[in-house]
Amino acid sequence: MSNPLQDPGFFRDPYPAFAALRSVSPVQEVPGGGGRSSYLVTGYAEAREAFTDPRLSKDTAAFFAGRDTGRNLHPAVSRSMLATDPPQHTRLRSLVTKAFTPGAVARLRPYIAAVTDELLDAWVPGESADAIEGLAVPLPVTVICQLLGVPDADRAAVRTWSNELFAAGQPDRIDSASHAVAGYMADLIAAKRRTPDDGLLGGLIRARDGEDRLGEDELVSLAVLLLVAGHETTTNLIGNGLLALLRTPDSLQRLHDEPGLVDTAVDELLRLDPPVSTATFRFTTEAVSLGGTEIPAGCPVLIAPGAANRDPARFPDPDRLDLDRDARGQLAFGHGIHRCLGAPLARAEGEIALRRIAARFPRLRLAVPGAELRWRHTRLMRGLESLPVLP
Repeated sequence: MSNPLQDPGFFRDPYPAFAALRSVSPVQEVPGGGGRSSYLVTGYAEAREAFTDPRLSKDTAAFFAGRDTGRNLHPAVSRSMLATDPPQHTRLRSLVTKAFTPGAVARLRPYIAAVTDELLDAWVPGESADAIEGLAVPLPVTVICQLLGVPDADRAAVRTWSNELFAAGQPDRIDSASHAVAGYMADLIAAKRRTPDDGLLGGLIRARDGEDRLGEDELVSLAVLLLVAGHETTTNLIGNGLLALLRTPDSLQRLHDEPGLVDTAVDELLRLDPPVSTATFRFTTEAVSLGGTEIPAGCPVLIAPGAANRDPARFPDPDRLDLDRDARGQLAFGHGIHRCLGAPLARAEGEIALRRIAARFPRLRLAVPGAELRWRHTRLMRGLESLPVLP
């Protein structure tokens, strides 16, 4: 039995493979590493159900306890909030939720817009620009680093470590990056203790040092998670979304003419090509029946938002970009208690970036044939290495 997720072509375009798998069954067994099988969820209804089933645990440490994985991931990465269940997950999430409420994000919008405009000012009409390195990367990196108080001089290193953490099939690179970014955040926390401020990281430090609601290891882990997750999804949202618009004639012009459409268009772009291809690790704590498939206890379960969002049973004609579609049910940010904490911020950044692009460059086009575009080799995230455009 072959695993289509390991095919080199999967990184370039996973959707034919997802569709083929879903046509057989919305939940099915696929081979994994070390001779262990996983169960891949490609149906929309089944994905929503799996996201909220308490029998699917995210406690990675419990799953791998007593097993020699041969890995050397730093605990700040391997035991992050993403790898916990309630009540621990509930406690950790409550400490950072207020930073990403709609009100908190609304207060950031002028800053996001100013950063976006400054980046787009460098795009010269008639000259090729890279929309990834020139906008999709620096915008969310700048915003999350501003929130956490990461100095300007360190932001390039942050981006490098983050990229390395998603290097599929290269465990040594991933492990090394995990130690580098965790060490950096531990040092930054120490610096913030010496010189306190009112930023997001300062608030977490006070929760650790004052209210005793947060262990030191948990503090470092939360800081690492916010730093990495705080920009990776947005980078891919902007890159994937812009590419979809460029591949659909007159769509940017329409957003230029109808700027009020941008907000709802973001949902459709997230549906069509989400920044997360397969969600983070889960496993069954007991036997589970899902989509007509019996999953034994102790098996990894991979929920694929990229597949679920193109389930024709939920979204007719799913491979077509339809700016008039009501795509609010898309699962790009997950569903349930583990839904992406930073979704409001990611949406705001994506919406502002695409609105500004459509307003300033409605005739933007690809600078290279689509077949030449290179995609990052990671099964978790889905994003472009570069996106050459002509303003």
